[in-house]
Amino acid sequence: VNRDRCQRSDLSGNARNCFLAGNPDSYRNFTGKGLRCLLDVPNTEVYRNAHHGSGRFCSQSSQSLGEKIPSLQISSVGQLPHYFPAWNIHIIKSFHTSPSLQAAPVPLFWVIVKPAQKLFAIILGRSIRKWWKALPPNKRELFKESARKNKWKILLGVSSLGVVFVMFYFTHLEETPITGRARLMVFGKEHFRELSQMEYDMWMELFKNQMLPETHAGYQVVETIVGHLSESNKDIPQVSALKWVIHVVDEPAVNAFVLPNGQVFVFTGLLDAVSDIHQLSFILGHEIAHAVLEHAAEKASLVHFLDFLSLIFLTMIWAICPRDSLAVVGQWIQSKLQEFMFDRPYSRTLEAEADKVGLQFAAKACVDVRASSVFWQQMELAEAMEGQPKLPEWLSTHPSHENRAEHLDRLIPEALKIRESCNCPSLSGPDPRLIFRLNMQRLLELAEGREAPNSTKQDPSKPKLDFPHT
Repeated sequence: VNRDRCQRSDLSGNARNCFLAGNPDSYRNFTGKGLRCLLDVPNTEVYRNAHHGSGRFCSQSSQSLGEKIPSLQISSVGQLPHYFPAWNIHIIKSFHTSPSLQAAPVPLFWVIVKPAQKLFAIILGRSIRKWWKALPPNKRELFKESARKNKWKILLGVSSLGVVFVMFYFTHLEETPITGRARLMVFGKEHFRELSQMEYDMWMELFKNQMLPETHAGYQVVETIVGHLSESNKDIPQVSALKWVIHVVDEPAVNAFVLPNGQVFVFTGLLDAVSDIHQLSFILGHEIAHAVLEHAAEKASLVHFLDFLSLIFLTMIWAICPRDSLAVVGQWIQSKLQEFMFDRPYSRTLEAEADKVGLQFAAKACVDVRASSVFWQQMELAEAMEGQPKLPEWLSTHPSHENRAEHLDRLIPEALKIRESCNCPSLSGPDPRLIFRLNMQRLLELAEGREAPNSTKQDPSKPKLDFPHT
């Protein structure tokens, strides 16, 4: 689940797809200036007195989430009511290490041999080029003539190789759970469970001194929300099959991720960034969707397939280019084309799918799904006020905050229908999206009013917004 600037490493050793992009400290500084209260959306009592039905989409707990979390006071010293049903949440109290003689999972094996494959392709291509250069001119002509005479045999061989790749691709297609999208799956689920345990051990070792205790209010909020989401969606086999284990890390990064084996990691920076339990519920639903949809195994499968195909092009580049320096440039261009034409767009597709499924999870849990798009608008505002450059979406592994909010706005009507089919209580109070827009309008009016008296003293090329504390 990269982490553009959140520094999450993925299963293939590259930057992992980060759910929350941007500078982790930007939102903390932003909220620390007294602006948080202007962005806060009032908590609606949508969870209270919920009468849960057994609709076609629903499998909900007998108690509503609002009764378990009266308010989102994550940073408070006080504790929340200590009531937690028998959800499939298991608390880890000790560290586990893998046996020293345990065999490496298949995905990890391919990650290790990947550099050796590229080195072999480079050596083979370079050897072909040197062999061709060492041939006398008359032998070169004979070789060309032989190739012309056997061009149909050569074409048949290349076509046969292409057919093998196509057959491999279509024989490894399967349907994505919930959405039914066709996808390539090379690695088995059991292999990724082993790899997830190794990654879990790594994160636990890294954060072993930063884990919040079970009695901490922030931990209990996350535990309650994850438990309510899993209980409300237990009719989905992939959700009920996993054991959701909660870990809250005292780290200012605005981040959260869920490993494929159900290990949930939430950073306190995210708890400070959200306005209410509805936003946090959607974010955790998004991360749970990544695990349920097995996006880690899917992405690794695609990368493995593309890397194997790229070995052919890598060999051709080193065989055709007259000098090693040109071959290095050609190899770099080939890797960047693969990254920006396949890897990054595919990552953005997976993120959009996780947003859609995560929103459905939240809707079945009677969350105010309208708050989902507000979160991304807040993130966009925070980065803009910090003066962070706005990169084009095609350079990122994630959709832009603006496009993400628009995509969620298009999905919210369907999510509201799911809420209604689950007999959730009606949403009371104004739409949080409207509240955010009104607050933004008020902020701009206040900024313009403050700028007018000081316009002669301020450099017009560097406008500065001075927002009052509330």
